[in-house]
Amino acid sequence: MDGLKAGDRVRITGVLYTARDAAHGRLLPLVEAGKPLPIDIRGQIIYYTGPSPARPGEVVGSIGPTTASRMDKYTPTLHALGLKGTIGKGGRSQPVKDALRQHKAVYLGAIGGAGAVLSRFVKTLEVVAYEDLGTEAIRRLEVEGFPAIVINDCHGGDLYQDGMKQFARD
Repeated sequence: MDGLKAGDRVRITGVLYTARDAAHGRLLPLVEAGKPLPIDIRGQIIYYTGPSPARPGEVVGSIGPTTASRMDKYTPTLHALGLKGTIGKGGRSQPVKDALRQHKAVYLGAIGGAGAVLSRFVKTLEVVAYEDLGTEAIRRLEVEGFPAIVINDCHGGDLYQDGMKQFARD
């Protein structure tokens, strides 16, 4: 993650985990109680999404990002446990940005409104925790060439802030 800079375009091949508000709400109490999480998040990336059901012959339906700031109250704790990245849309709070620097992690953006296109990069999908949450269950995705852009890097870089400064000069 150290080599990534805000504004870099990346293609992810490997494993992503999905989790949204409800799943995060179950993870934090486990951490606070010193209990193991249902997945090992060390070195992993969590994608904030609630995928729609797949049509026949497809792996997944639409799988666009959800607003990342809703997970901000949980994110620093998860980074302290070794989470290396998150994917969502929108900006992050200062405590999350501080956690990214402290734990050498990144926040990536995915294109909102392009969930059907993003589904093409998902090769496998498996519910691994909290199946009762439906679309908000934690899923393990195997992706190939999943596109994202670095919004916040581990050096304090912030694509959104840089963009606002650029337009302020113009």
